[in-house]
Amino acid sequence: MTTSELFKRIFKSMNYIPKKIIDIAVKEILKHMVFSLTHGNRVEIRGFGSFSLHYRNARKGRNPKTGDIIYLEHKYIPYFKAGKQLRNRVNI
Repeated sequence: MTTSELFKRIFKSMNYIPKKIIDIAVKEILKHMVFSLTHGNRVEIRGFGSFSLHYRNARKGRNPKTGDIIYLEHKYIPYFKAGKQLRNRVNI
């Protein structure tokens, strides 16, 4: 599901709320989630799951096209762990 699809679904179920307010709310929620992650905080949505950052060490990799060795720097990657309620709902 894309952001615009999420926006459309929310508007369908809550058509009494103006489109502009729904659009702003969705964008603000995502913006604050990214802000929290960039500052090293964990984002938890009860019943859905949690977002955190995982550290990846620097390592040697290969360019798949040429086979040349390249050196990849250390980095943080976003990680999502589904909550128990979400896992139970999906595995019906």
